[in-house]
Amino acid sequence: MPGKTARFLLGAFFGLFTLFLYGPTITITVLSFQGPDGGLTFPMNGVSLTWFRRLFEQQAVGDFGGAVSRSLILSAMVTIVTVVISLAAGLAFRRRFRGSSVLFYLTVASLIVPSLLVGLGIGLLYNLMGWEPAWYTSAFGAQLTWTLPFGLLIMLAVFNRFDKSWEEAGRDLGATPWQGFWHIVLPIVAPSVIGIALFGFTLSFDEFARTLMTAGTDNTLPLEIMGMTTTVTTPVLYALGTVSTGLSFLVIALAIIGVRVMRKRRGA
Repeated sequence: MPGKTARFLLGAFFGLFTLFLYGPTITITVLSFQGPDGGLTFPMNGVSLTWFRRLFEQQAVGDFGGAVSRSLILSAMVTIVTVVISLAAGLAFRRRFRGSSVLFYLTVASLIVPSLLVGLGIGLLYNLMGWEPAWYTSAFGAQLTWTLPFGLLIMLAVFNRFDKSWEEAGRDLGATPWQGFWHIVLPIVAPSVIGIALFGFTLSFDEFARTLMTAGTDNTLPLEIMGMTTTVTTPVLYALGTVSTGLSFLVIALAIIGVRVMRKRRGA
């Protein structure tokens, strides 16, 4: 009996925690389907897709469509560079080389420095050099200081448990270093690479602090949402939140499907 009571209490606590965690997102999603005369709070005044249609129309204030497209492009750029550099760095750190410790600590140090200070420093550097900050240059670099350390730490953990005898077996069978990487190493670490891509995309897509001082005149989606909270008084803001959440879940689903497909191929 005490065991059942403990399980019930733990289950109730987990349910309350889940509700606390996802309650705001669920509320925003529900309110985004308000009727044409609906407001920002309950009770709902009808149900419609009006605010989703208005989301892609010309707004009196803000540029939702441009912000979404810029964030998607920036996240894709950050994801690609993070995956490539993290994988290459993971391979390089399998053996010690001159300056490896210093390079590792410099990379990880960017996680310790407050994000606002990183963005402010990059913004000041661009001003001093007379360069125009933009989301595809300065903000791109600022976000890489956030995603690359995570990618490197993941690859270090993966290669720390990697069995080198698999590569040695490939070399014994006549495989070149490139063939060993492409046919042996990469298929084994591919799920982790997909995880880094997913991590990089989500970190970039919702990054605010490091982008605030580096995006220039064109806002990314988080900056646009922050600006709209003080000017938009219709559920169109909730519709934007629902769409961005749906995009995040879509990326996660595609990553999970990709991992499962790879596992099936390896099993076959």
